[in-house]
Amino acid sequence: MNVVEGSLNGEGLSIGIVVSKFNEQITSKILEGAKVTLLSLGVSESDITVVFVPGAFEIPVVASHLAYSSDYDGLICLGAVVKGETDHYEYVASQTSKGILDVSVESGVPVAFGVLTTLDMGQAFARSGGDKGNIGSSCANTVIETINAVRSL
Repeated sequence: MNVVEGSLNGEGLSIGIVVSKFNEQITSKILEGAKVTLLSLGVSESDITVVFVPGAFEIPVVASHLAYSSDYDGLICLGAVVKGETDHYEYVASQTSKGILDVSVESGVPVAFGVLTTLDMGQAFARSGGDKGNIGSSCANTVIETINAVRSL
């Protein structure tokens, strides 16, 4: 039996991060978590590109451009969609996640999904460096490990 598992060595890897400005009090924290973790895994600061978009719905189109540019080994998509009083949350959350998945599958570029979809701001804060961790940091680990797993195939 062959077993393939990616390492957490980010040396020499180029990472693109697409981050929503909407709910900036959350997304700034998850972006910081991603950057700190990438640096700790050996990714050079000069090999990290951050692109800000207005909201989560705009993440997939920018991620697609980055993926097809061939300049990035992997991408991290970060945002925070918090349920409000209307159905808007449902549409944004579902279409954003599908769009991000499509980018990864169609381009073959590993993409880590770090768009929080929470019922309230408390849940979002808990997952952006609070008692539930930092999804940005988790995504940094995920994208590095996935890049290295794909390269080992």
